[in-house]
Amino acid sequence: MLARLTMIASGATRATRKGRFPNDEALEPQAIDRAAALAASLRRADHVWTSPALAARQTAEALGFDATVEPLLADQDFARWAGKGFEEMQAKDPEGMEAWLSDPDAAPHGGESLAAVARRVAALIERLGAESGHTIALTHAVPIRAAMVHVLGAPLSSIWKIDIEPLSLTEFRSDGRRWVLHASGVVAG
Repeated sequence: MLARLTMIASGATRATRKGRFPNDEALEPQAIDRAAALAASLRRADHVWTSPALAARQTAEALGFDATVEPLLADQDFARWAGKGFEEMQAKDPEGMEAWLSDPDAAPHGGESLAAVARRVAALIERLGAESGHTIALTHAVPIRAAMVHVLGAPLSSIWKIDIEPLSLTEFRSDGRRWVLHASGVVAG
């Protein structure tokens, strides 16, 4: 049984362009145009899922997909850090930032820990491994990084060494026994 998972990072938002923690906001207009241009180059899919976030749903729409919302694809919940800049939080809460970057179980922002994101993404990948067909998943950088680390069997701390660009594609394949990282970092448009 062959399964393929193509994860597409949602298009850029104002927060992503300004180095801010994600907040549920709309895509930038140029991201919609870039996603529409990408649509023709995507392979047919048996299933298309999207994160519940507005940016992911708008990316799916711009790609011409009638996607089903899959809660396991949600971005990390940054709670009180959402919408704030990385440097701003480094200055206001250096201990919290250090804990977040060094301890996968920490959630100093009051939201979801990195380990919790990794567990839900791993559950989704393992569920897909038992099915055949091609699934396209519109999601965010943190869940895509978590999927990569899971498939590679790498320590969760290595997540911070992976860069995921808006509208980039990461593809995984499974033979029903194991997943492999097939392609990563392909930037659309």
